[in-house]
Amino acid sequence: MPKRVDHGERRALIADALMRVAAEHGLEAVSLRHVAAEAGVSPGMVQHYFRTKDEMMTFALAVVREHSEARVTRAAAALGDHPAPRTLLRTMLVELLPLDEARRADGRVALAFLAYTAVRPSVAAALHQGTAALLDFLARQIRAAQATRPIDQRVDPDRAAVGLLAVMEGLGIYLLGGHYPAETALAALDSHLDLICGPVVDEAP
Repeated sequence: MPKRVDHGERRALIADALMRVAAEHGLEAVSLRHVAAEAGVSPGMVQHYFRTKDEMMTFALAVVREHSEARVTRAAAALGDHPAPRTLLRTMLVELLPLDEARRADGRVALAFLAYTAVRPSVAAALHQGTAALLDFLARQIRAAQATRPIDQRVDPDRAAVGLLAVMEGLGIYLLGGHYPAETALAALDSHLDLICGPVVDEAP
């Protein structure tokens, strides 16, 4: 009998190779040939799963998103059933910052993908739905966190969500570049959350 091919296993093998090439050498180094060599398979096999480089780039971003979602889910679950909105916001954003090697590897791929899509609007569409969902989540948490603040101290949740996402991504870029240590980034994030949600006493680092 012919050997049964596990397509999920092969795709995972190729995906792992793609992520290693992208994280170690940048997305510009990703090609069918390079990914095949890293995975120890033929270029034809890689092309069977990814017909173009754009398809590989989009898949790489999906892998990064899955990693991030898994980290955020675990961290949020550790907070218990009803965490304070500001605490949930901070926990989520901290998990998205490149503060360890696994997150730095994912961050390098995500950053390279953003640069890659800057001149490929059709590929950039893969980002839009995820960005919209993240902004909606941030805005809902900001709105809940401000519920007990005086009206004159509240900010527009939708605009604040856009700014908060920009702050988090900006901090991530500078962390990846080694411009300042994690402590500086976390202090900046806390200061921004204080402006939006109000300060919290003795919040865990």
